[in-house]
Amino acid sequence: MSARVLGSGSGAGSAATRAGSAATRAAPPADAGTIDGPPDAAVLAIDPAALARTTRSRRALGAFRLAIAVIEIVALIANYQYVLEFPLFASVNFFSYFTVQSAMLAVVVLLVAAAYALTQHRDPPVLAAFRTVVTVYLLVSGIVFALIAVQASTRDYRLEVPWSDTLLHFVVPVLALVAWTVDAVIAVNPPVPWATIGLVLVFPAGWLVYTLIRGADIGWYPYFFLDAGQVGGYLGVAVYCVLVLLIFVGVTSVLVGVHRRLALRGVRRRVAARNRAAGAAEAGDAGGR
Repeated sequence: MSARVLGSGSGAGSAATRAGSAATRAAPPADAGTIDGPPDAAVLAIDPAALARTTRSRRALGAFRLAIAVIEIVALIANYQYVLEFPLFASVNFFSYFTVQSAMLAVVVLLVAAAYALTQHRDPPVLAAFRTVVTVYLLVSGIVFALIAVQASTRDYRLEVPWSDTLLHFVVPVLALVAWTVDAVIAVNPPVPWATIGLVLVFPAGWLVYTLIRGADIGWYPYFFLDAGQVGGYLGVAVYCVLVLLIFVGVTSVLVGVHRRLALRGVRRRVAARNRAAGAAEAGDAGGR
């Protein structure tokens, strides 16, 4: 019996196949220890149930992203109508606020991300970085607004917070963070690259240069800490800008680190599921023989 199996071409092939399957299970694929590339989706092709669960999760996330974009649009329109009630406020200044510009950018990115989540298995790699960037902008806008609210009482001015501002600075940032976290937990998208920490500073740096030049020309600044006359000169402006810079870098670093950890966990989870599916398939083949 043994001589026949060893001497048979089909028997040798079957033995090699079994040995190869065992080696595959014993040694995890290269992507199990690295998250430089997109998470392995091979198990989704093996396990229809896993594919169905991922598809449902992605569609629910897409609907959630779309809802956040709609809320952001409503908040922007309502906030614009609110500032129009002040006759001395130039409406063009509304669009100079970092919160407003980042909110409009977030609407675009959220709509694009929603479309991909509703129609595709995963987002393009570059979208992961942009989603993280706009999430950081929304979070920092809320943090800075909270700091300004704290400063209001010490600078003898009253700060009104209409419901539209509550949506822009607090509700939407929290919802965006929830959506970002859900995507990280699903872990089918490529991990956010560390280079995102540098990318996140590009837009704020350009906005700062534009704001300081425009403010010096017209005598108006969207935030008190950019007005040298209110913070003890340009040194005071520099100190506040460095503080905000550290907030940008700190928040981005945390998000990138969390996303990469969750992406690695997702890869390992898929590798384990793929090995289980391969083992079940081999057991079925052995039973058939």
